[in-house]
Amino acid sequence: MSKNIIESASKIVEKNSMNGGEFIGQMCVISLIDEAGFPTASVVTPSKSEGISWITFGTTLDSNKAIRAKINNKASVAFVDGEYCINLVGTIEVITDADVKKDMWYDGLGYHMTGSDDPNYCVLKFTTQRYKLFLDGEEVEGVL
Repeated sequence: MSKNIIESASKIVEKNSMNGGEFIGQMCVISLIDEAGFPTASVVTPSKSEGISWITFGTTLDSNKAIRAKINNKASVAFVDGEYCINLVGTIEVITDADVKKDMWYDGLGYHMTGSDDPNYCVLKFTTQRYKLFLDGEEVEGVL
């Protein structure tokens, strides 16, 4: 049964990521450790994802998220609504590779940056190490 829950959670994460689609309110919460060692949470739109394995986010190099990710690469991501709670824990990295930036770009990022070639634009890539999922009345924990 846990395999079905992981598959369902993966579909939810992918549905809530842009993955080249149109923005329809997709958001999740990403938590990072701030400069004083405290957890901080931000609401963000995922750019792309591969199930619960990895998720990317577009931001700027001078954003708190990118600065914090460079200092401490531990992070968590949560997708929550009345029907499910998907908690992922892992690591995050800041990527500035031009090809990755172009691949992860979606139109909504244009409100914050001039385009995929904006020198201040970067991609945060979150990679899941462990998960806690609540779907369909079941709770599953595990590691990837």
